[in-house]
Amino acid sequence: MFESVQHLLEEHQEVTEALADPDVHSDPGKSRKLGRRYAELNGIVGAYRTWSTLQDDLCDAQELAAEDEDFAAEVPILQEQVDTAAERLRRLLIPRDPDDARDVILEIKGGEGGEEAALFAADLTRMYIKYAEHKGWKTEIISATESDLGGYKDVHLGVRGNSNDPAEGVFAHLKFEGGVHRVQRVPVTESQGRIHTSAAGVLVFPEVDEPEEIEINQNDLKIDVYRSSGPGGQSVNTTDSAVRITHLPTGIVVSMQNEKSQIQNREAAMRVLRSRLLAYQQEELAAAEAETRASQVRTMDRSERIRTYNFPENRIADHRTGYKANNLDKVLEGDLGPVVQSCIDMDEAERLEALGEHEG
Repeated sequence: MFESVQHLLEEHQEVTEALADPDVHSDPGKSRKLGRRYAELNGIVGAYRTWSTLQDDLCDAQELAAEDEDFAAEVPILQEQVDTAAERLRRLLIPRDPDDARDVILEIKGGEGGEEAALFAADLTRMYIKYAEHKGWKTEIISATESDLGGYKDVHLGVRGNSNDPAEGVFAHLKFEGGVHRVQRVPVTESQGRIHTSAAGVLVFPEVDEPEEIEINQNDLKIDVYRSSGPGGQSVNTTDSAVRITHLPTGIVVSMQNEKSQIQNREAAMRVLRSRLLAYQQEELAAAEAETRASQVRTMDRSERIRTYNFPENRIADHRTGYKANNLDKVLEGDLGPVVQSCIDMDEAERLEALGEHEG
């Protein structure tokens, strides 16, 4: 099982030496990439050394057990510790999603339900901002189109992490949020007190570290400018500051109008476009690798209903993992950790099972 560890130990040494080179830090992109790899390898190396030390202790105890009862009594205890350490190391050796350490751009859109859906999209946006605060991450609203009642027809939320460790990465946690989120509650516009069902869609894009990472041919872009509009469609600007960029080869369209200048809106649109193109490339790669088992918890189907938020019963339910809890009020205040962890655990179990099949 641990045949691959030796070359990882060698790589860890190489990365450590590279990070000690001052010239490396003059290239932020390279330095960031090496730092993330070091953090990932450091966890594996630490787990391997713990397992190796316990394995040696177990062998020594087994040799001396026949002559000394104290050593004989230690054997089952050490064996359990070795097994636990081996399982931890095995989980760390499961190939990770290459984007796990990246920051994220969340796109949240009100779906079916009109004004109520837009209000729910705003609730989700606030939930993610609060969750990020709990994790020590930074957030920024890149763009937002408000509805008449203060909800969001659509919003782009940037989330930046605080760790090089892929296991603690923003994308590692938020990538499972993509899909349709359904809400059941009495809308503020409902005079009869009837419960309505509406929905909001969430898209999760890994953020590009450096603009040069995604090559974009300017001839592949169609750029339109127009006047910004606010709730109800009224014009909020007398100049053509809003920008719509269409990437012709993929058909991806990004519109920005929140900034006051056309240049700022164009920069924001290009930032989102690069992230969408990175996600597009990853999806194409995953589709091309037929032997790679698709995760049942992180689907590329953006129309899949993944979670229900039931306000009357204060219940949240994830339809992929089976997670349910009657603490919706706390979840909406950012206590999203257990819900996300249920997705991480299920995904890890699937990858562990796929690794076992591959080894078999």
